[in-house]
Amino acid sequence: MSLAGKTILMSGGSRGIGLAIALRAARDGANIALLAKTDTPHPKLEGTVHTAAEQIRAAGGQALPLVGDVRNDDDIMAAVLKTQGEFGGIDIVVNNASVIDLSGSLDLPAKKYDLMQDVNVRGTFMLSRAAVPMLKDAENPHILSLSPPLNLSPRWLGAHTGYTLAKYGMTMATLGMAAEFADDGIAANTLWPATTIATAAVQFALGGDRMMKVSRTPEIYADAAYEVLIRPASERSGQTLIVEDVLAEAGVTDFSGYAAVPGTPDSELFPDIFL
Repeated sequence: MSLAGKTILMSGGSRGIGLAIALRAARDGANIALLAKTDTPHPKLEGTVHTAAEQIRAAGGQALPLVGDVRNDDDIMAAVLKTQGEFGGIDIVVNNASVIDLSGSLDLPAKKYDLMQDVNVRGTFMLSRAAVPMLKDAENPHILSLSPPLNLSPRWLGAHTGYTLAKYGMTMATLGMAAEFADDGIAANTLWPATTIATAAVQFALGGDRMMKVSRTPEIYADAAYEVLIRPASERSGQTLIVEDVLAEAGVTDFSGYAAVPGTPDSELFPDIFL
């Protein structure tokens, strides 16, 4: 199985986990369209949609950088149509764009609550929905959202209610698509890591450099996503998958190579939230 010639439409992807997933697919020769806002460099974060496209091409894939906002319906529709026009269709949608704010309910600004709902939940729903007509025509269609299983433990429901709602909303939208379009052969699943991943979001929103040192690299997420996307859509849909479980099922038993700091024992890595 391979992603050669497959077309992926991804929200975000200028850096971090989304870019790692794109680069893994590019090594097979996949076509990747990135819908992202980062037209110009961020003062604190590396990468734009254009530099990501350059890396995708260098890795062996075709790239279509699309400057736009997943909150904007016109941008979503333009992204779908341009991707179809450039590559002839859409095989895979990856809902990667996400906003994180772990503030408690009394401290979370209303605008930040709305932003998380708009990007995480609405963006996942609208981008997936817009691509469904093309996915119906694909040979092996997948929707993959980077969101967690629905863990209703008070530990997570009460830890950061606004963010929890937004991430669980991504998952519920994806599971709903899985059920709604099952007869069309479209697989829709979510994927979430057992440990924190060394990304800018973790560094700036969770725990700085200390947290980065006890995390795994984005490549573990990318390798697991790859395993999900090469599988026949008929084999697995409507599931909330865990990165390490997917890789173990694929025969990977040693995760030491994914440590952000080489040599860090698995026992010292920081567990991700929601599990």
